[in-house]
Amino acid sequence: MELYHILNRGTEKRTIYMDDRDRARFVHDLFEFNDTKPASNVAYSFRKIMDVGHPYIERERIVDLHAWCLMRNHYHLLVSERTEGGLISFMRKLNTGYTNYFNERYKRSGVLFQGKTKKILIHSSAHFLHILHYIHLNPLDYLSGAREWRNSRVADSTKAKAYLEKYPWSSYADYCGRKNFPSILTTEFFKESIGNVEKETLSYLRNPAKSSDKLPERFLE
Repeated sequence: MELYHILNRGTEKRTIYMDDRDRARFVHDLFEFNDTKPASNVAYSFRKIMDVGHPYIERERIVDLHAWCLMRNHYHLLVSERTEGGLISFMRKLNTGYTNYFNERYKRSGVLFQGKTKKILIHSSAHFLHILHYIHLNPLDYLSGAREWRNSRVADSTKAKAYLEKYPWSSYADYCGRKNFPSILTTEFFKESIGNVEKETLSYLRNPAKSSDKLPERFLE
């Protein structure tokens, strides 16, 4: 399995989610566009967010989404392909579909995202473990006393963890057993490979240097 960290920012670092309605729409698109069907206004008309993941919505997924996080001006995804060419198709539909929605809602035109989507192949087991934490810890940029988390400086790790659990626009809550948007997510791979993600996150917050245990190479095949 090849695992990719996907990152895209707003053009000129502009805000791409103005409110929770925009964020909910993007989550909806993560579900709807993960399908072999071509994107169209009919097939992908916006349903109520409560409809996301209902069993009557049939899909044939083209990617597995292992982790995600929405920030004000960018997003992070951790994705693997299920079908050949699935990642390119999914990202094209996702970026185009959300841009069309955003431009229509805010009466604007032109590009929304900054250039080509950044796609990073996860090469090593150390990077594999780090990237899950990195994606989930991004919302700490909004928490006073935790904004230096990238430099291993978090004033209160317990408070930081509680903040992450309550942040609704990432996959962290689902990994902690609190159903948020489980229908868009594939958690089995990471749960089987690193065990208790909630416990590992707290350990990582307290001492990132000691949380770099290597995963068995078989999990990267």
